[in-house]
Formats: sequence, C-alpha cells, structure tokens
Amino acid sequence: MKSRTVAIIPARGGSKRIPRKNIRDFGGKPMIAWSIQAALESGIFDEVIVSTDDPEIAQVAREHGAQVPFLRPPEISGDQVGLNPVLKHALNWLEMDGGGCPSLLGCIYATAPFLRASDLRTAFERLNEKPEAEYVLSVCTFPSPVQRAMTTNEAGEIRFMWPELRLTPSQALQECFHDAGQFVIGRAASFLQQESALSGHCLPFVLPRYRCQDIDTPEDWEQARHLFYALQSTSAS
Repeated sequence: MKSRTVAIIPARGGSKRIPRKNIRDFGGKPMIAWSIQAALESGIFDEVIVSTDDPEIAQVAREHGAQVPFLRPPEISGDQVGLNPVLKHALNWLEMDGGGCPSLLGCIYATAPFLRASDLRTAFERLNEKPEAEYVLSVCTFPSPVQRAMTTNEAGEIRFMWPELRLTPSQALQECFHDAGQFVIGRAASFLQQESALSGHCLPFVLPRYRCQDIDTPEDWEQARHLFYALQSTSAS
C-alpha cells in the first residue's frame, strides 16, 4: 500500500475565552481557513483533515477545502484534553477506515494565520533529510533571555528566578525557544507511541518572532489582527 502524508487540524467548538474563535472572521476569512489554505498550498499532504466535535466548524472546514470524515467524540473534546489523544484518535480512525495509517502526520493548529505553505514544505524536507528524527516542531525564540526572568516572593517583592545569572552577559546565556503554536510534523508511529513531540527526537523549525502569536485571549486576538494587517501592508508595498 502506498504511504501517505496526512494533515490533521484539531478544532474543537468550545473555546471559552474567545467564543467560536476557530471560525470567527480574521482578515476576511474564518480563522481556520488560513491553516487549511497553508496545508493545501504546501502540496505535501495527500489529505487535509479537520478533527472537530462541532458541526458548524465541520461545515466551514469543508467549504474551504478540508475533509471532515468524522466528528470527534465528546470524551476527547474538552478544554482539558491534550493534543496527543486527538491525534491518536484521528490516526486510529484512518487505520480502521481501511486506508491504513499514514507514514507521516502534520498537526497544524487551527489558529495559525501567519503560517506559510513554504514553512510546511521546508519542515517536511528537514524531517526526510534526518532518518533519526521523529518530529519537526515550529518554535520561536524568546525576545529576551529567560534566564533573567523575575517572579515574586511570599512578600510580593520582585526577585530574579535565577539570581546567580543576573550579571551574566546576554551573549553568554543559552538561547531558549518556546512552542510557536503553528505545527508539528512527525512520523505517525511516533505520535502513536509517545506522549508528545518532546518525548522523542524532535528538531526545531525556528520561525521569526514577528510571525508568531498565541491566540488564546481577546488581547491576543487584537494583537494578532494588528500584526496581520501590518504584514499585509508590508507585502503589498
């Protein structure tokens, strides 16, 4: 049986802080449409599937070119459910449907309007170039050294978390990354066997900070919206 590469876009319906954020208008399209578009335009996926528990999201996804061959069961649709059970459910469904488990899986976040098809292609190539690698994860650098992070003590006073590093020159501090919240591409067998990409051999795909924005709160949404239009204006000029 021919091996295949499948994209899964998880998109549950119960977002609380930004209601209906996965299909809310962003830049003239439903938010999820940007992720679907990037996946389709990348040309690396045999199928682009949205995993959702919500019929309205399913309809919007289909209208923008994705497949929605199943609705996600309630037990893996709550806000406390991690990503891995959702991906395992999709992979198991694909296996039971008779098409066989794909060789590679791309998990693309539903709120990734800055994702580009070229990012996915390059990440896919990087994974194929490294047989020992299991995943490629989109990451971003912190804007300032995390080793200089501060917190408060029991008295409410500000303190360095690592006071022993307070005088260390910035260039001597190790560069740190955070999950960019856009995609992870990996071997399907690894997704089935492990709890997260960081449990295995995971390569970074570093995105520029100006194209990384978590969208979890109304403030995040507004910041992302302004950034989106700024990038649109720059590319048009």
